[in-house]
Amino acid sequence: MLKKFCFAIMSLLVVSCSSTDVIKDEGGADSYQTDIAEIGISTAESFRVGMLLPLTGKDARYGQGLKNASMLALNDINNPNLVLQYYDTASTPSGARTAVENAINQRSDLIIGPLKSLEVQAIANETIYRGVPVIAFSTSQEVLQPTIYTLGLLIDEQVDRIMTYAAGQDRKRFALLLPDNGTGAAVARAAVKSAQKNGVEVTVIGFYPPGASDFSAIAKQMTNYGHRHARVARLKNQLQAKANGGDAAARQNLKKLSTREGLGDIGFDALIIPESGAKLTAAISMFAYYDAAYPQVQFLGTSIWESGRLNNEAAINKSLYPAVTRPLAGQFAGQYYTVFGEKPSSLFTLAYDAIVIANRLAQIRSENLNNDIAAESGFGGINGRVRFFADGSSQHSLDVVEIRADGNVVVDSGEKYFETVAEPLPPVMIDEYYRAPRILGKDVSLAQVMIYGQVLPEENSYHAGFDNAADDAAVNQQLRAMGIYIN
Repeated sequence: MLKKFCFAIMSLLVVSCSSTDVIKDEGGADSYQTDIAEIGISTAESFRVGMLLPLTGKDARYGQGLKNASMLALNDINNPNLVLQYYDTASTPSGARTAVENAINQRSDLIIGPLKSLEVQAIANETIYRGVPVIAFSTSQEVLQPTIYTLGLLIDEQVDRIMTYAAGQDRKRFALLLPDNGTGAAVARAAVKSAQKNGVEVTVIGFYPPGASDFSAIAKQMTNYGHRHARVARLKNQLQAKANGGDAAARQNLKKLSTREGLGDIGFDALIIPESGAKLTAAISMFAYYDAAYPQVQFLGTSIWESGRLNNEAAINKSLYPAVTRPLAGQFAGQYYTVFGEKPSSLFTLAYDAIVIANRLAQIRSENLNNDIAAESGFGGINGRVRFFADGSSQHSLDVVEIRADGNVVVDSGEKYFETVAEPLPPVMIDEYYRAPRILGKDVSLAQVMIYGQVLPEENSYHAGFDNAADDAAVNQQLRAMGIYIN
């Protein structure tokens, strides 16, 4: 069986023919694009798919892996009416434009790809004008519009998934520690939308330079350490004065407080950090140092956490992140390794699922392909289920994963969650009651324009700051936990 399978894949490679076109790359120099012509036998009943991949240039290794995965899918599906054609984008926007023109001229019913956002933007006008839908691999929200969809995992759905789950676990006040770049901006926009949808709030956002590795200053600011340290200092002084006067209880309370550096409300009970590796470890450790640690604060991440080995970091245990449901990932990885002799990137599974979706569309074959793509039932594949919305965005079945010392555990199934959600995040509604988060590490007006598209009116422009009742309650709770009772 294995020999037969490998022979089938090799046959697909042999059947492919090519034609070469000269194109101009971004620097203006001549480069060459190869159209790898159709796999499958074209007939009047054929559903033709043009797959735009970076088969040459800086992203060629990703393009080749995506191509390999698509051939595995085509072999598994074995639908003679599904005709797949490959077009090289040469890893450039200009290459993508030439590729899509060739694909459409060769009667493609559907475009799959390209990989990068600039390439998707480069082909959008042509595909919209010619009425050919696109299912790309980009993870950028900016490329999306009606008829331009993506299989890439978007920041919006990652942030909404993890915030919705945390809100369901009674987390009400969210903080964000973000790099001051496009990723940070996307997370901030998604978080304020998700917060409003879930009836919770984002109370503070701390920005840091993308290259930073020291988070002490921003963590100190975000946790209101100055206020909390001053409060415990005042209490120690009061107790010391009583102890000097012979009050034995005050002397005992002072001893209990000796190692405490702060008292009071830090202003949030959940913190999202879209970082990985050493930066993530450094950030969480620093927040723990300033009294923001589990269970008082639930640390939350994005899917980037999936690539890290975090189980040995005590401060990160019990933290949560979203991950694509992958019921068949192991099977795909084994199949890919058997045929191509290397372990596949998780990125390559998107190409496999894209061909599965194309096959389903070929079977439906209604008069409105966009309606078929945006069907509410969605599509199943290696990466669980996915559905597309009319605005181009998508929703995947995302598990919520908890980090534990003995191995990560799915605490909320993505398949179950997928059945309950069927719309993209709505925009934030700014009314007289809305309070924007405190902004630290960045000019407030610039941050608001980045997040909301405008500078907010003064009554909305900053979070109210300390909630005195919440602060007093936090102090009393912390003192009682130490066995300190003060009249």
